[in-house]
Amino acid sequence: MAPKLKVTKEDIVNAAFNLIRENGSTALNARTIAAALGCSTQPIFSNFASMEELRKALEEKSSVLYGEYMAEEEENATRYKASGMAYIRFAKEEKELFKLFFMCDRKGEPIPENDPLGNEMTGLVHTNLGLSREEAKLFHMEMWIYVHGIATMLATGFLDISWELIGRMLTDAYQGLRKQYGLE
Repeated sequence: MAPKLKVTKEDIVNAAFNLIRENGSTALNARTIAAALGCSTQPIFSNFASMEELRKALEEKSSVLYGEYMAEEEENATRYKASGMAYIRFAKEEKELFKLFFMCDRKGEPIPENDPLGNEMTGLVHTNLGLSREEAKLFHMEMWIYVHGIATMLATGFLDISWELIGRMLTDAYQGLRKQYGLE
């Protein structure tokens, strides 16, 4: 008799991650993950109490990948601009992951007050531009909505523009907001 295949939590997360990357979120179910691993669904539910728990593990893995995008972008831009450029590049290069985690229905979900990256970016705006915390928060929200719009257009294939133009657009939006806040 052949030895029993040992399927780890990491194997499951990696298989699910790759399924989403290749086929989108509709591919995320226990049967397709099991098929990709060449096993039954039993190891999936032995390692995860629910598909929601697996989804959380996938969010963590995506967050690590996004962190890598941030680190790469910071080599060429300030931390603030790098955060926007990384988000947009993630949307362009990881369309299905972006759609799953950033373009899902969020009705009824509270807006997290303690988003570490959002708080850091608001802090950068506050420090670098001398705006009050509330003004910095609004400034960052306005920039982030603009960034998300570009990212969404790239993720859905509605728009395809060069990185140079994206960089210029972000700079223009940032400078326009500075002017709006009387910071010329």
